[in-house]
Amino acid sequence: MASNGMVEIRWHGRGGQGAKKACMLLADVAALEGKFVQGFPEYGPERMGAPITAYNRISEKRCNVHSNIYYPDYVIVVDETLLDSVDVTGGLKEGGAIIINTPESPGEIRPRLRGWSGKVCTIDARRISEEILGANFPNTPMLAAAVKVSGVLETDRFLGHIGESFRHQFANKPQVIEGNMATLKKSLEEVQVG
Repeated sequence: MASNGMVEIRWHGRGGQGAKKACMLLADVAALEGKFVQGFPEYGPERMGAPITAYNRISEKRCNVHSNIYYPDYVIVVDETLLDSVDVTGGLKEGGAIIINTPESPGEIRPRLRGWSGKVCTIDARRISEEILGANFPNTPMLAAAVKVSGVLETDRFLGHIGESFRHQFANKPQVIEGNMATLKKSLEEVQVG
């Protein structure tokens, strides 16, 4: 966490994968914890499959910065194919971490990270979501991985608050809540840190 108590997170994904949704959910849950938050996407060619970027700022104090995040504490990569076309580690702070959706281990994925020597974390978000939800929804596992690795929220409180948020959003679809909660819990257990 930065000396001013602010954590900055940059999300990389593709349109339709839910990176923006996960970013906004993280902001919602952090706000429920009483933190000052920002969650916003960077709009480019908004089409299915196009690279997108989203940002979170989470702070103990009011934040008056309203720009994109150029030097994040954490980077979350929802689609590992972006490693070949986007400089995902650009500006990533030395003490920070990158979290990548991949079946590979941190050691296996590191050579694709353009010399990044800091902390690398991986999670097989596709497998987890397909096992539990029956489809590839990588944003839910990536959200859990972001919380676990960053420590920006205490995990038990996070699960309680996100359950509350899901109950509000999916009041007419209780089966969606149960599946997403199971996905979050499994993801918190399976993040690999290297």
